[in-house]
Amino acid sequence: MTAYIIRRLLLIIPTLLAIITINFFIVQIAPGGPVDQMVANMTGVGSNMIMERISGTGAQEVGPGPEEGAGPNGDDTPSLYRGARGLDPEVIEEIKARFGFDKPLHVRYFDMLRRYLVLDFGDSLFRGRSVVELIVERLPVSMSLGLWSTLIIYLVSIPLGISKAMRHGSRFDITTSTLVIMGNAIPTFLFAIVLIIFFAGGTYLNWFPLRGLVSSNFAELGLFGKIGDYFWHLALPILAMVIGGFATLTMLTKNSFLDEINKQYVMTARAKGLTEKRILFRHVFRNAMLLIIAGFPAAFISMFFTGSLLIEVIFSLEGLGLLGFEATIQRDYPVMFGSLYMFTILGLILGLISDLTYTLVDPRIDFEARGA
Repeated sequence: MTAYIIRRLLLIIPTLLAIITINFFIVQIAPGGPVDQMVANMTGVGSNMIMERISGTGAQEVGPGPEEGAGPNGDDTPSLYRGARGLDPEVIEEIKARFGFDKPLHVRYFDMLRRYLVLDFGDSLFRGRSVVELIVERLPVSMSLGLWSTLIIYLVSIPLGISKAMRHGSRFDITTSTLVIMGNAIPTFLFAIVLIIFFAGGTYLNWFPLRGLVSSNFAELGLFGKIGDYFWHLALPILAMVIGGFATLTMLTKNSFLDEINKQYVMTARAKGLTEKRILFRHVFRNAMLLIIAGFPAAFISMFFTGSLLIEVIFSLEGLGLLGFEATIQRDYPVMFGSLYMFTILGLILGLISDLTYTLVDPRIDFEARGA
């Protein structure tokens, strides 16, 4: 197992390099970079207008006027930054130098790799703070939403799926299937809005807060007061996230257990006189849980990074999902690539942890013997 772990850890390096490289060059060739964003702010031109000008849809607006000449360089070559009309060329060069765009593309790429080797993600282009500070500041929100949502979904769905498998076709099975499917059909953002209307001071009750992870007087509270305040703020966001998450895992658990229950070794165990409880937890559980464990990293990553974006916006929570979205809109490259780097490493490590969990559930699995 040690050799397998070492191989998997070494595989993280080329995988991470490939993901960072592909995304770097795709983002660099996309229009509306940070220089355009800064030029837009300085000239009072909106980012949408900048995008139109770069893409050519606003050609009539960006063409040189009869008194303007062609580009800001004073020649007939149009400027790459179409919103820069009227700005001194030296100002444009200063902006490019500030963001590092005075260097060739390949130089910027290797500079980024060199800094990432020592975990130096640089500073945000527009926030005046380091990328690490921004990620650490937003991490508690995303970790809270992802961890508790995933934990609740697993704690409810696995026992429910097992119960449905043991009572397959019963009224309990049909009723619970109807409820989880209805919950899955409700969009997360719509349910979040309904919760706000009914319980967060929208129209009816004002039981829960609508902004932040903790209250303003959090530091003054005692231990139990802090715990209560923390979960008081998380109650509605987590409920909105988990309401549609039960269906897939519940049905996966049920079908996995049904498949194992109908196998020959279970019939043999029953013929030997073993109790249903012993058969279920000693034999069926170990085999049926393998498929469920395989989906845990993907479920956690989904809840942690992507699934919480709308929830963070609706409930005014400053998390990593909102940070990544804002960085993409602003073309804040250090934040974009720093977040991508951290997310990718975490995803790869969770994949390795998932494989190790296989061996805990079923010691018969030996990845090293299979040459994995």
